[in-house]
Amino acid sequence: MDRIVIQGGRTLNGRVPISGAKNAALALMPCSLLTHESLTLRNLPRLADIDTMVHLLNRHGVSMTLEGGRQGCFNRIMSLKATQIGSTTAPYDIVRRMRASILVLGPLLARCGEAKVSLPGGCAIGNRPIDLHLMAMERLGAEISLSDGYVHAKAPKGLKGGHVVFPTVSVGATENLLMAATLARGETVIENAAREPEIVDLAECLTKMGARIDGIGSSKLVIQGRDELHGATHVVLPDRIEAGSYSCAVAIAGGVLELTGPGDLMQESLIKVFEHCGVTITPTENGLSVSRSGDLLGCSIVTAPFPGFPTDMQAQFMAMLCLAKSDSTIIETIFENRYMHVPELSRMGADISVQGSQAIIHGVERLYGAQVMATDLRASMGLVIAGLAAEGETVINRVYHLDRGYERLEEKLQAVGAQVERVGSD
Repeated sequence: MDRIVIQGGRTLNGRVPISGAKNAALALMPCSLLTHESLTLRNLPRLADIDTMVHLLNRHGVSMTLEGGRQGCFNRIMSLKATQIGSTTAPYDIVRRMRASILVLGPLLARCGEAKVSLPGGCAIGNRPIDLHLMAMERLGAEISLSDGYVHAKAPKGLKGGHVVFPTVSVGATENLLMAATLARGETVIENAAREPEIVDLAECLTKMGARIDGIGSSKLVIQGRDELHGATHVVLPDRIEAGSYSCAVAIAGGVLELTGPGDLMQESLIKVFEHCGVTITPTENGLSVSRSGDLLGCSIVTAPFPGFPTDMQAQFMAMLCLAKSDSTIIETIFENRYMHVPELSRMGADISVQGSQAIIHGVERLYGAQVMATDLRASMGLVIAGLAAEGETVINRVYHLDRGYERLEEKLQAVGAQVERVGSD
């Protein structure tokens, strides 16, 4: 199993191209199931999770062509075409690898009137049930049953519009329902919908495919169902979590990075927290410049659905705040088991205390390289960030987590001065 080895203490200077957003791409790719015409996605990241979704869609009969997959190219273009649906079963051997696999449920139901989807897997960061996905499909007239580890969904007469009020905000359930509603008969109203940029990106792609969606960007979406959708070309928005992660890296290691990419690279709530911590973020012609000239300052963070502070940035900020000149507090409100990186950071000399959902980070003078274990995707990046500033050598094990969400991490870091390499197992 591969490991990442970091020799800490080097400043970061240069340009980092921000890849297409993993979470956006994983919702956009199943849109190909909604039409027999071709859906072309540009700026698609090269990630293990994308490959997993490719394998799953292949099982359903989606054919694909790929451009720009060569070494050094960060702008892949993929065309997906589901002329016919070959299978409505999403099998356990694929779905267990990635939670986003559940996003084929809505499109398969909408187009075929049935779907059999294995209960999903993914990072072990807490309980993430799919009850809201199933409730949403039932509101559109689907019959749902669970057996042998699979969701069995049927709507032999097709889906029909309905009124869905989510009791809590769910990005995945909003995405699944939004896709399904585009081919349902009549009008569907979604209240308390997630508002993340990835939801907006999905709605804009569906609109290009012929869907009629009102309220894009708000918590209330109104969808007028169509008999069919057509093909389209769509550019995946840049990954705001990747941009935030590299910002944490330069904030703790020092230097100046320019983050480049199309569109908005970072949400306002994140920029405000960075600035409070003494990090300067300024717009450039191609993106954002990120640097820190003074001390790194502590802050208080509460994770929340968009437009609040994203839970997917919690681990990276915790690593950065380990070297702040004052104490910091983080309250995790989204997932109940997302502090598994704390013991690993402690091995590097961090001073962090956890009580329930609250973590208090006492800033220390320095971190030290150590052997650490990655526990999930974002925790892995947190350990990389800590390793960049630590004295000596940091070895991060189980880096397959990183491959799920950060495109060519070592290549990007090496290009801006970090001493980072991937090594195989003995």
